[in-house]
Amino acid sequence: MWYTIETRGSDLMEFAFQETFSAAEVKIIRKKLKLKQRELAELMNVSVKTVERWECGAGEVKGSAAVLLAILREKMWLVEEFEIPEKKLPVRLRYMYNDQLCTIIDVDDPARNVKIKNFVVDPVLRAFGKEEHPSYEDYEAFLESRCFPRTRDKMKIVLRELNLPFYDPFMIIQKTQGRMAEDDFWIQIER
Repeated sequence: MWYTIETRGSDLMEFAFQETFSAAEVKIIRKKLKLKQRELAELMNVSVKTVERWECGAGEVKGSAAVLLAILREKMWLVEEFEIPEKKLPVRLRYMYNDQLCTIIDVDDPARNVKIKNFVVDPVLRAFGKEEHPSYEDYEAFLESRCFPRTRDKMKIVLRELNLPFYDPFMIIQKTQGRMAEDDFWIQIER
């Protein structure tokens, strides 16, 4: 089967998605994705009990859950694409646009090592634009770009208000989350 939806006027769009999935099909897809029931539930934003019900045949999967299963069955690489990597360096920054995670930035300051993973295609939303392997200097420039300028008039007053002894972009971001008046980007820091 396929989905048909009406668009503007009487135009129809059709999508080649399976409308329902049986218990056996759900289990096969989950195992091919190498996910536990809990992990599939989290990925699909449903409860673990829902996945358990699907897999024991207490109900068929339909609607948006069936569409997502159909996509995952055909594009299994998407799970890895959106998986947040294990934190391997001492500091992790999550570069956000509103509530959307755009880039993970892992940093080892003493070793001057930076690793990133982008979760968006649009370079405007990425922390380093098109750069996939930023240098430590790129990272430092990025941090500074998320702060008020070093040359700001009355900077000492602003630093005093933030309870900071000197201008340090990382420390400023810890206090301000790198929020700027002119955009909706912000940074969450994990240690």
